[in-house]
Amino acid sequence: MKKFIENLPKVELHLHIEGSLEPELMFELAQRNNIAIPFDSVDAIRAAYQFENLQSFLDIYYQGANVLINEQDFYDLTWAYLLRCKQDNVIHTEIFFDPQTHTDRGIAFDTVINGIHRALTDAQKELNISSQLIMSFLRHLDEDSAIATLEMAKPHLDKIAAVGLDSSEVGNPPEKFARVFKQAIELSLLPVAHAGEEGPADYIHQALNHLQVKRIDHGVRCVDDAQLVQQLIETKMPLTVCPLSNIKLKVFEQMTDHNIVELLRQGLQVTINSDDPAYFGGYMTDNFIAVADAHPATKQELAQFTINAIEASFINEQQKLNYINQVNNYLVNA
Repeated sequence: MKKFIENLPKVELHLHIEGSLEPELMFELAQRNNIAIPFDSVDAIRAAYQFENLQSFLDIYYQGANVLINEQDFYDLTWAYLLRCKQDNVIHTEIFFDPQTHTDRGIAFDTVINGIHRALTDAQKELNISSQLIMSFLRHLDEDSAIATLEMAKPHLDKIAAVGLDSSEVGNPPEKFARVFKQAIELSLLPVAHAGEEGPADYIHQALNHLQVKRIDHGVRCVDDAQLVQQLIETKMPLTVCPLSNIKLKVFEQMTDHNIVELLRQGLQVTINSDDPAYFGGYMTDNFIAVADAHPATKQELAQFTINAIEASFINEQQKLNYINQVNNYLVNA
């Protein structure tokens, strides 16, 4: 099954580009940009990548982002992730970036997006990996900050497919951002939001009702509300689930406790993603293998995670059909 998973075409819909900052690159960029970090070696950084909950992760996540200064830094960060995509047979990826993490420390919005976008463009040409970019608002900040960020994004709308909502979930309900999401939708940006990871099932309801989202990022707490589960099944609302992340952040104690395969078998449109792979110990293939090891699944079920992701992606219908055919051909011959 490991070989089958390694060669299975994959589509990633939940990846924070700042969360793909490997210790080696963090150390290299800190030296290149003369940024002081509280670690004297790559091993010291790696040892710090241990978390008790979402907040303890976010503390080091934002600290690590401080080494990203120049457009080339954002290019190098994104390119390194895309090379891992190639290695893991990821054929399409939809990437979150957090502009407020950078603009709040004086880095220009243009610097951030131009570096990321240039790498995505090169990946299409050189690696044959297609992509979309999702601009996330930080929910621990106020809505006015998100509205200001949306204003900064206006010259770059040709580079951005969607808006998202991430960072500390508890105490920051989706309804807090209803105005900025309405404005984003009016600009033809597609809405998605993190909900139901550490926060309650009610946050999923709020994301659906107040933000009009097209996908729920995480969403594993939906099981606390049977009516909600039924609604998600009937509306084919995608859930971008991140298994290794959920274990690392103690959403579930161990992978055998995870509900992703159960949700798939109930008929929910669940997908497998890596979230912040440098911090959570695994890219796409690692996540698929971890799920399959803990929950024996058929090849068809594992392929269904990819098919679900293709159907939930923000590419056109012809591209979706091409990718689904690619998966089905692989399944027939595997």
